[in-house]
Amino acid sequence: MFKPRTIDSEPTLYDAAVKILMRRAHSVSDMRKALIRRTADEDLIQKVLARLKQNGLIDDARYAKQFARQRTEIRHQGKYRVARELRARGVPDHHIETAVAESSANSDEAAMVRQRIERKLRLFRGEIDDRKIASLYRTLLRAGFSSDTIRRELKRATSEELPEIESPDETSGGL
Repeated sequence: MFKPRTIDSEPTLYDAAVKILMRRAHSVSDMRKALIRRTADEDLIQKVLARLKQNGLIDDARYAKQFARQRTEIRHQGKYRVARELRARGVPDHHIETAVAESSANSDEAAMVRQRIERKLRLFRGEIDDRKIASLYRTLLRAGFSSDTIRRELKRATSEELPEIESPDETSGGL
């Protein structure tokens, strides 16, 4: 069975932490978990975390803002999902609230929901029934969007989309 090597000196553990951060950013909680896998010495972990914070290599506020911006702008996820994932990464709530508020101020939730709905409606085969709409609703909820926005945009999209789907059949049948 694989047993991770134990690090017993501060410089070595600090170098390991820097290598971890070179791959991607981490929250303080994530970094603590990564360091625990490398040593059991809690004092050593505290010293390394303090040094990382002092040198500006880990900062939960900056991490939360970067994470929220990336998830809303690139992955088009809603604020509830972003907040849930940041909580799971051990980021304090006050950093999460600030980051989510800032990222949602820079993005249009309704437009992201509309875009996802339109893309899904194009992929649906056959008639768009209540079961497909419910599935789409659950997908959007999991993506972190508010239920009010989802319902409003679904109502708008389905009431506009369905007549468009029926109208070409009626016109081609009459010609």
